[in-house]
Amino acid sequence: MAASTSTTVACDTCGRRNRVPAAAEGRPRCGNCGAPLPWITDAGDDDFAEIAGKPAPFVLVDLWAAWCGPCRMVSPALEQVAHELAGKVKLVKVDIDQAPGLAQRFQVQAVPTLLLLDKGEVVARQTGAAPAHALRQWVEESIAGRR
Repeated sequence: MAASTSTTVACDTCGRRNRVPAAAEGRPRCGNCGAPLPWITDAGDDDFAEIAGKPAPFVLVDLWAAWCGPCRMVSPALEQVAHELAGKVKLVKVDIDQAPGLAQRFQVQAVPTLLLLDKGEVVARQTGAAPAHALRQWVEESIAGRR
């Protein structure tokens, strides 16, 4: 996905559909009601810095592979967490087979590998699938430790 692309997301509060760019300053909000929108996008070797390198919000990186069963199982849980923590985290999905440079940079030895970035710095790391409630707790505790 190129950094100039956007996705259409329904607001969890009012249902209005909004375009959310892959890369932007700040946090996306609904144009109708102003509620924070979930920010979920893909990135690769070429556009990761632009998409995930912005100062806010925290970036939850899902390093996954298409052939990985646990990766497919954890994806909906991560999307749920992105919806629940809209305005606090941006979920960036990286297919390591399509982005070998990022797999090497983050020393991925198993998938899924989840990273929480604060201003581009890895502040938390977890390997393996987990249910949504456990992922949300991990993200919230990691964020709380940075404040």
